[in-house]
Amino acid sequence: MQRPQDIAIEDFTYELPDERIAKFPIEKRDESKLLLYDKANITHTVFKNLAEQLSEGDLLICNNTKVIQARLLFQKETGAHIEVFCLEPIQPHDYVLTFQTNHECTWKCMIGNASKWKQDIILEKRVVVDGKEIIFKAERGESVGNTYYVRFFWEDENINFASILDAFGVLPIPPYLHRETVERDKVTYQTVYSKIKGSVAAPTAGLHFTPEVFDSLHKKGIDCEEVTLHVGAGTFQPVKSETIGGHQMHSEWICVHRSVIEKIRKAGQVVAVGTTSVRTLESLYYIGCQLAENNQLEERELTVTQWMPYEKAYHLTTEESLDSILRYMEHNHLETISANTQIIIVPGYQFHLVKAIITNFHQPQSTLLLLISAFVGDDWKRIYEYAMKNDFRFLSYGDSSLLKK
Repeated sequence: MQRPQDIAIEDFTYELPDERIAKFPIEKRDESKLLLYDKANITHTVFKNLAEQLSEGDLLICNNTKVIQARLLFQKETGAHIEVFCLEPIQPHDYVLTFQTNHECTWKCMIGNASKWKQDIILEKRVVVDGKEIIFKAERGESVGNTYYVRFFWEDENINFASILDAFGVLPIPPYLHRETVERDKVTYQTVYSKIKGSVAAPTAGLHFTPEVFDSLHKKGIDCEEVTLHVGAGTFQPVKSETIGGHQMHSEWICVHRSVIEKIRKAGQVVAVGTTSVRTLESLYYIGCQLAENNQLEERELTVTQWMPYEKAYHLTTEESLDSILRYMEHNHLETISANTQIIIVPGYQFHLVKAIITNFHQPQSTLLLLISAFVGDDWKRIYEYAMKNDFRFLSYGDSSLLKK
């Protein structure tokens, strides 16, 4: 049997003309097309009819992360432009605390034109926040792979980092859109249920939802709950190695409320809205397995590594795994559980929680396309061929699909 690491990425490609990539969203979110796949048939409808395709008792899980204005554009006295792209907080490490900090914080960042920014140079930018001008400064620290630690600091303790990002930062849209961010992206590139700041990319399957869609789901007895996964810049990274084993997955922070785990435990069919929700839900299984083996772990030690699902046979049922998490949370008086996940889902993966996926159409030779193939097998080719022939719009601002196991 082929090892997952030996899967050739060239087997997961298709021709995607640039004109099929949706550069902007359609005017009304829920008027997008919705492809329907249930193994035997492939048809389509419009997204606002989603409730008609699901059953009473189904549980939808959405990722409530909010995209931050993570691109910070500086200019040196020499005229050189430096772009600092905030990836994840280092000090304070907690997302909530780092956004609330009102003096300084350190982030892991990507730096555009890094060769022009030496470590002894402090970049400055005059920023108007809530009508008040401050001098916002950035100091480059050590490098970590292709990223750097950057310390941000400012003198006004009445202004927090979140306010500075809102005033100075630029919303990062996907590079494959080949355009600059425009003002309306601040609204259209967020889901209507986005709440928790931390992502540098939107969970785009959720962009199709409207209050009217949620109302129709509620009327049919379909419950909707939320988890959090802060999407990292690695979601845009192409697979450059010949086999997937040579690709390093990025680590992302996830958080799930105890009441959500209890609902998942009892649900009939769990429907994941987007690949980020899939990765969050499936990571829960392996967190539960870890806790079943060692319930003395501290929460900060909980992590799902990239190849964990394939390196060892885990024999817990889904229910047993979730129960081990719930016992751990009760013992430690936790209302939420958080962890870091690098999980990669490729053909050969056994799904534990997710029975259906709502997802957009992904780039050729991407880890997201591998995840879809893991779920539907070689039928991903039929699905994408149907989408091409029926004028579906592709990628982040494109149309979506409902894939059932």
